[in-house]
Amino acid sequence: MAKMKAVCLQSFGGPEMLQVQKIERPVARGAHVATTVSAQDKEFVRALGADQAIDYQAERFEELVSDVDLVFDLVAGDTQERSWSVLKDGGTMVSTLAQPSESQAQAHHAHATNYVAHPDAEELRAIADLIDDGKLRPCIEATYPLEEAAAAQQQLEREHVPGKVVLEISP
Repeated sequence: MAKMKAVCLQSFGGPEMLQVQKIERPVARGAHVATTVSAQDKEFVRALGADQAIDYQAERFEELVSDVDLVFDLVAGDTQERSWSVLKDGGTMVSTLAQPSESQAQAHHAHATNYVAHPDAEELRAIADLIDDGKLRPCIEATYPLEEAAAAQQQLEREHVPGKVVLEISP
């Protein structure tokens, strides 16, 4: 069986999922993963396991990837429209922002869906198992005690952080 090809558009979009999940979970399952990021994050996503890091500011993903089984869209708009050209006939388009076009899905014999994160204990257990098994690594940029929440916010406002900033709550 051929290796699944997936493209994640804008890996560092939105708080709805762990950014690391978007790359490492498919990689852990044997997928070839291409992702769009800013130039400063290319090495970071490669370290997470991305096979191909595309600088969305300098490169057009549709010129670099094709025959993709899964498009995971975190941008919508024009980016989502351009994504149809890389999707394999019969592939899947998932968006966290805008429901993909049903007419485009039909034209590509594709499955199109909108994903909205919600609390799910079973999914959280599955993610915890992947972490415990070493197949998923949460990327933590910095940890602050809750009393220093303002400093954590200042860090997020003044610099680009590839990992998560975590507030610790002491018992």
